[in-house]
Amino acid sequence: MKMYAHAVMKEILEDFRVRGSSVDSQPAFYRNIERALDTRRKAQYVIGLKPQGDKERIADFTTCDSLSLSRSGRVREAFLAELASHPGFDLGASGSRVQYGNYDYINEVEQEIADFHGAETAYITQSGFAANVAVLSGVPLPGDAIIYDELVHASMHEGLHLSLAAHKLSFRHNDPDALREVLMELKSAYPAFVEGNKSVLICVETIYSMDGDICPLQELVQVAKEEFPLGNAQFVVDEAHSLGVIGDKGRGLVSLLELEKDIAIRIHVAGKALGSVGGMVLCNKTIRYALLNNSRCIIYSCAPSFPMVASIRVGYQLLMRGETSEAQQKIQDNVNYFYDTITANSFWDVANDSGILSVPLFEDWALRDVQSHIIPLRTPQTFHEQYLFHALISNDLNAYPMAFPVVPKGESRIRLVFHAHNTYEQIDRLVATICNWAREMHEINEGVRENALPSATRLLYEK
Repeated sequence: MKMYAHAVMKEILEDFRVRGSSVDSQPAFYRNIERALDTRRKAQYVIGLKPQGDKERIADFTTCDSLSLSRSGRVREAFLAELASHPGFDLGASGSRVQYGNYDYINEVEQEIADFHGAETAYITQSGFAANVAVLSGVPLPGDAIIYDELVHASMHEGLHLSLAAHKLSFRHNDPDALREVLMELKSAYPAFVEGNKSVLICVETIYSMDGDICPLQELVQVAKEEFPLGNAQFVVDEAHSLGVIGDKGRGLVSLLELEKDIAIRIHVAGKALGSVGGMVLCNKTIRYALLNNSRCIIYSCAPSFPMVASIRVGYQLLMRGETSEAQQKIQDNVNYFYDTITANSFWDVANDSGILSVPLFEDWALRDVQSHIIPLRTPQTFHEQYLFHALISNDLNAYPMAFPVVPKGESRIRLVFHAHNTYEQIDRLVATICNWAREMHEINEGVRENALPSATRLLYEK
């Protein structure tokens, strides 16, 4: 067994170890928690921490470092130079933004970001998660409605829990007709929305983090305009996965579609393509004041530190100067090469037709102008996402399984993320491993093989 696979499996087996009886002597508080965790351990969907492995040897199909700015050291070098040019910076902000923590540098960087994205203003938060929570907890007023795509990120759901909105309704994923139905039902039941006295906030993502599909944003915006001509239906668009990957200089999907004037709020994050950390809310000054007055996670949190803001700034400067354009194109090339290679494999059609694997994004992939860098490999059968994961790590390929509760039951998958630093050789190895595993599973299902478990899984558990 290879060293990385051994290290990962050691952690996983420890995570899955049932521990209820081992804490019998502990206070009831801890026993109760361990019993609840044991339910997940027995079902093999407990979440634990995994080692990173050797970055030079392990092929990365999982990290958020899509432009390779972190791995290459480019953002680190720019960050250190930025700190050196401000030798007197304070390490901490020493207060909330609404008190002492509103320093000149953060305001300058926010305006630079806003100008780059064609927004009136921007507001930096500690993370993209915090940005979504801040917006949904602070912007909707009592009596308002939040309409959200059923697959929006967990951070939006946390914001929903805290929101004062009276109505919180989902619509079928990426379906403009479904959005229209919900909006029409809302207007029919509550005249205040027709009169413009109450507002609707529509929440979507540009690239969905687990499904990898791209939002039909133009169509959704058109529906909202038709149903709410007074302009009291506005969008919150989470661009976490599109920053750096889509649009001119990586500005995102909203910019690519020239919808800057049609989207009230955009959420961008620095912790993915920019290789640093933090979230950015793009909006106008009305929304910014609403955040400052109504969002508790902003009012009662210490402001982002100078080093954090500096790391965001230098990442954006790389985008602004066009220094990431080549990496952005390399992502597109890698995704297209993957599609070409796996669909040309002699066993792919069998794997797909027999229900061993499915990839919804394969449909009409060659007709798209822009590809998502996130591609889920659906494994409909129980625990197959784990079995495929075992095959991948045994071949020094890092792509993690996603199962309930991260994704709905019955929709387990391997989530592939493509980067500028991926090579064609790595993609060839990825495709070969996937299709060889699928062939083995097909033979097991057909009774050709005696063992009920695939070889990589048997080897890992035997060790």
